[in-house]
Parts: sequence; C-alpha cells; structure tokens
Amino acid sequence: MNTDKIYAEQLANEYAPKDTSKVVALRKLDAKAKLPANVFTYTFGIITALVAGVGMCLSMKVIGNGSTAMFVLGVIVGIIGLLGMGVNYPIYKKLLAQGKQKYAFEIMELAKEISEK
Repeated sequence: MNTDKIYAEQLANEYAPKDTSKVVALRKLDAKAKLPANVFTYTFGIITALVAGVGMCLSMKVIGNGSTAMFVLGVIVGIIGLLGMGVNYPIYKKLLAQGKQKYAFEIMELAKEISEK
C-alpha cells in the first residue's frame, strides 16, 4: 500500500474547493430526519424515569403516609415507569426509521451529487 499516495490525496482533498452549501444542506436534512425521534425519546424517557422514581419513593416510604396501600401504589407506579422506559427504545427505532424513510430520497440524491464531484 502506498501511504504517500493516500496522504497526498487526503491533503489535496483538504485544500480542494468544496461545495459547502450542499454539504450543509445534507447535514440539515439528516438532522431533520432524526430530530422528531430524538425529541420524543428524550422527553418520554425523562418522564418515565420520573414516574419510576415516584413509584420507588412511594414504595420505600420516602413520600406518602407509609401505609400498605401507598406501598402497593408505589410498586404499580414504579412498574409503569419501568415499562415505559422499556418501550422507549423500540419506539425510538420506529420513529427514526420513519424519519429516514421520509427524507431518504432527498438525502440520497444530494449525497450522490456531492460524491460525483
């Protein structure tokens, strides 16, 4: 393998004029495709983690009156929070796939234009 050639090509690419508007547009399209999935995942994950925390606090008598009913309620609320956290990733993957599918044609066309130059 000719490392000098690889280095020379890499250096030439660094100094070659770039069509930055297309590269920037490609990055924006990529971010636009992923944004809804990311926003939902973080929001839903935070909410379900808080729900699980409230359930744990109820069951460990940190909040509430410490009765058996509060313990049972805490266990139920905690399980609901844990289930929410468990389904968060599959929902994220589905939303991400939908976003990618929605913008796939535009991203592929723009990427092809950039790579042909």
